[in-house]
Amino acid sequence: MRPYRGLAIIFGFYALGEFASFALNLTIPGSVLGMLFLLAALLTGAIRLEWVEGEAELFVRNMSVMFVPPGVGIVTYIGLIKSQAVPIFVALILSFLVTLVVTAKTVELLRRGEE
Repeated sequence: MRPYRGLAIIFGFYALGEFASFALNLTIPGSVLGMLFLLAALLTGAIRLEWVEGEAELFVRNMSVMFVPPGVGIVTYIGLIKSQAVPIFVALILSFLVTLVVTAKTVELLRRGEE
């Protein structure tokens, strides 16, 4: 029964997030809301980490499999992607640079706090 408890908790928070997003007509995806609800439950102690840790690790280990269907689906829109190649490329480069700078500043800030 224990393995099912972790899955039930994770999928329960996912469903709660989807319901909240739909019911409140929010632009935030339900899966993101569900993760935030789960984080809040973990931080408050309502849910113990041991209850979901094993199942969460399973999902993380197999995360690459989850990207295959969207990757294959992109092939359907190859014409659109070709016509918008320059804006897509610029967005990719800019988002990479922003992520790089934010990560570097975060690490710098955290290391300064350790000293």
